Amino acid sequence: MKIAGVRAFLLSYPFAEPLLLPFYGGERTILKRDAMFIRVETDKGLVGYAPGPGSERVQRLIEQVVAPFLVDRVLTDPDALRVQFLEECKPGADLAKAYCSVEIALYDLAGKARGVPVSELLGGRVRDRIRLYASAGLYLSCDSYTAEAAVIEKKGFRAYKMRVAQGAERDLETVRRMRQAVGPDFDLMLDGHTWWRMGDRSYDAATVEQLAGEMAAYHLVWLEEPLPPHDHAAYLSLKERDLVPLACGEHEPSEESYLDLILTQAVDYVQLDVCSQGGYSMGRRLLPEIQRQRLKFAFHSLGTELEVIAAAQLGICWSQAVAEWLEYPCYSSPSQPGMYPFPLASEILKDPLPIDRGDLVVPREPGLGVVVDESVVDRYPWIPGPWSYFRTDSPAERRAVSSDRLNNWEGRTA
Repeated sequence: MKIAGVRAFLLSYPFAEPLLLPFYGGERTILKRDAMFIRVETDKGLVGYAPGPGSERVQRLIEQVVAPFLVDRVLTDPDALRVQFLEECKPGADLAKAYCSVEIALYDLAGKARGVPVSELLGGRVRDRIRLYASAGLYLSCDSYTAEAAVIEKKGFRAYKMRVAQGAERDLETVRRMRQAVGPDFDLMLDGHTWWRMGDRSYDAATVEQLAGEMAAYHLVWLEEPLPPHDHAAYLSLKERDLVPLACGEHEPSEESYLDLILTQAVDYVQLDVCSQGGYSMGRRLLPEIQRQRLKFAFHSLGTELEVIAAAQLGICWSQAVAEWLEYPCYSSPSQPGMYPFPLASEILKDPLPIDRGDLVVPREPGLGVVVDESVVDRYPWIPGPWSYFRTDSPAERRAVSSDRLNNWEGRTA
């Protein structure tokens, strides 16, 4: 069967009003949420899908370079096609990542053609379920975190990740009160990504170490990105204090940087976003190293449910002792709290994902095991521009964030 077409569709969900989220030293403004899905069709009419980053740059790479390479190629082995692409196109890092996003759709196609789930093409599943952690809690008051966690627990989730950013003392008090509210058996993760985005009020290493030590009493599963993610030496120094498990990885720019994070054992949990950081091929290279170093792996996933199921197909090829967690973003609706509204995240699939007692039960149907609803292309047209901004009081500046998270954070926009 030959590949007949490759398309990358950009989608946006605009908020009715900008969401203003004050933090210690500034404010974050969220205007919309973006997404991408990739569609690959064969000459036999079979269609495969993949999630991708909501990025015009990545869309151009896919449609101007990846698509011309793939069209008219025979699809038998996705791995072989990737080797040919790397040899013929000699891509840089960005283009290689764009190709690996498309490659998920090739696996979806190959699984459908052979009548097997994608997991069987990635080494074979060793389990049918993967544990989810509900991800929400965006710069809230303690009472709001508590209310949100209660709703999430009622839905069957057993773990909740929140993002605190109101100053060291208030952050610690929030963790204390949250543990008191949810009890000892409900897992809590803390994302500290704003702690190093506060300008002159960012927490220094000594403050982070003190917070980590004091928060250890409340038994966090992990403390995520409490320090600038490129500073592996700082993570290793903090980890050697053995205060609280550390997680990092979603901002790693390359395989070499991932290997440095892993081989130096700078964190306890290594995180990877399959839709934007190298797809299945990157995950399949890193997971054996993570296992050898006796670390753990946790998927980063802050997009649509298509991204969640794509990640899960890889995760279940490893035992829970290695691939322990899969992030499940909990968005708000008129009837329940959550991060913010993003109905596109679930509407991209025709049927809801099967979640049982906080676990995703991974389908055994061929390919990814889900049906994509292509009507989202018309219902959620693309809106150019960054999806959010960070404004700091000192220095007085504003920085844009798009799907290209790290690059946009490093560059000033105003």
